[in-house]
Amino acid sequence: MSILSDELVCEGEELRSRLIGTWELVSYKVEEKDTLRTIDAMGTSPRGRVIFTDSGWVAFNLEGSGREFSNTDAGRAQLMKTLVAYIGRYRIEGNCWITSVETAWTPDWVGTEQRRQVVLDGRDHADVVTPWRKMPNWMPDKLTRSIIRFRRATP
Repeated sequence: MSILSDELVCEGEELRSRLIGTWELVSYKVEEKDTLRTIDAMGTSPRGRVIFTDSGWVAFNLEGSGREFSNTDAGRAQLMKTLVAYIGRYRIEGNCWITSVETAWTPDWVGTEQRRQVVLDGRDHADVVTPWRKMPNWMPDKLTRSIIRFRRATP
């Protein structure tokens, strides 16, 4: 993620206060560590929201492009590859939000902490980067990180 001149690195309470509210998913890219290859993991028109409350809760639900109903086990399993969803309590440390996950689309995230680095682009956009990790949805045997862009949702 590049730091552009109009991006704002906020930390601590300032970051927390700027995050409160609802954010809409703009893009979700995944970068492979070994090759630095980037893919549009959620397709060209993903949808989703992340909601930060003043009381310290975060709800995160992101879906890939072109998801359609399936009534087969194989089809439903495929849909899970284009979903990231969790809820938990969050706290701010520096320029990161850390979620203590209480529920998630994948049970192995429950009880974990998920760390996300955040850089705000003015007041309307947030660029979010995860640490390098093995993600169950794509390239599960490779180290990847997610590079996510949100815009503040309009009321």
